Amino acid sequence: MPYEPVIGLEVHAELATQSKMFCACAVVDNTVAAPNSAVCPVCAGMPGTLPVVNQRAVEMGIRVALALGCTVNPVSVFARKNYFYPDLPKGYQISQYEQPLAEHGQLVIQTSAGERTIRIRRVHLEEDTGKLTHIEGGSLLDLNRAGVPLLEIVSEPDIRSAEEAVAYGEALRHILRYLEVNSGNMEKGVIRFEANVSVRLVGTEEMGTRTEVKNLNSFRALERATLYEIKRQSKILEEGGTVEQETLGWDDIKEVTYSQRSKEDAHDYRYFPEPDLPPLKVDKSWLTRVRAELPELPRAKMERFVTSYKLPEKDAARLVEEKATADYFEQAVNRKSETVNPKSIANWILGELFGLMKTRGESLSQLKVRPEALAELVELVAGGKINQTTGREVLAEMSESGKSAGEIVAAKGLKQVSDSGFIAEIVRQTLEECPGEVTSFRSGKETVLNWLFGQVMKKAAGKANPQVVREELAKQLKGS
Repeated sequence: MPYEPVIGLEVHAELATQSKMFCACAVVDNTVAAPNSAVCPVCAGMPGTLPVVNQRAVEMGIRVALALGCTVNPVSVFARKNYFYPDLPKGYQISQYEQPLAEHGQLVIQTSAGERTIRIRRVHLEEDTGKLTHIEGGSLLDLNRAGVPLLEIVSEPDIRSAEEAVAYGEALRHILRYLEVNSGNMEKGVIRFEANVSVRLVGTEEMGTRTEVKNLNSFRALERATLYEIKRQSKILEEGGTVEQETLGWDDIKEVTYSQRSKEDAHDYRYFPEPDLPPLKVDKSWLTRVRAELPELPRAKMERFVTSYKLPEKDAARLVEEKATADYFEQAVNRKSETVNPKSIANWILGELFGLMKTRGESLSQLKVRPEALAELVELVAGGKINQTTGREVLAEMSESGKSAGEIVAAKGLKQVSDSGFIAEIVRQTLEECPGEVTSFRSGKETVLNWLFGQVMKKAAGKANPQVVREELAKQLKGS
């Protein structure tokens, strides 16, 4: 019997604030910071301490909520989530549940089957836990991460495949990075996924028993863990068994889920309002200001690039993957002359410029080629001043020296030669020096033409106009 998956995702994103959610401790990079070097009595859970809400974290949460089309509640409430957290000294987590920061949004994702809209149930603020490192005979506790602001984004169970789960995660990460509220660096654990997975007979509406796979910190893990759970649960039901509601971990090496504990429901956490924090109020003026400061989001930017600049969707999608790349492209386009169209600039960015960045191991911000300088180079090629091959050489020199394309072309005498008399003489000399190849061409081996073209360009030091060279070659080979 065919089963279909029903999946909801909980995404925990660390907010890129300078201090923690409820205290003044610095947010540090746990991959380099010494353990327990960013801890104070508040995040260490010492008796008598009082939390204070980080306003910047709240504002970042509002930005995300608005970008996802959520309704931001004028009043939200922090609650104590009572559960045994060995890595939170207080013994409870300050979170939100019944009265969250925001609710009822949506996220449009792109899949192989087309667009899908996934509803967002709620967006709420909470604090992160510490980190346990298990060693022989015990565990070591690092509280640097305890109290770091987390934004939890909870979807409705609208996702129907592992592909859609990954597409949702990627689209959400894209937005978080554009909003500059999260670095998106999943290797450092700043975004973590929890997948709620169940299966049901195709055509039925009744929900199956779900399991929750915790702390998936890569798209690969999200995809494989989800696929594994779908297959595992379907097999259990096909054999007449019952799926147990439980919390699962994911073994990335064995590629299997494993039971951590029986699954709790909300009432098991014994939520009640945090007595040390008043209700969080977001007034209309604050909301209006944050909304006005929202940047253009990736999906809207891609659609505009397609419409305004006549770019193929594939090119537009690649350009908007990174906000810095999209900004670079538009700055270069704004410098263009009538001889250059945006597609040409996009081609140079996605081809030669990306290749150069990879070779040099540099990011776009580190590269010495500024957008205006690239636009000038593209204009020189489009206008026939230099050819494509010379253009690549000039680009490499620009990345080394930071000089403009015009300066390099003038200093090195690289200007393209289109003089028909000059090119005709070089072609004549080349054909005289290569009688065997000329005979082969005239005998029907037309591929020799490319070799002869290369010899002419070599003799012209790469500066001859390729189109004029090909025309003259054809003329002399057929006319002599």
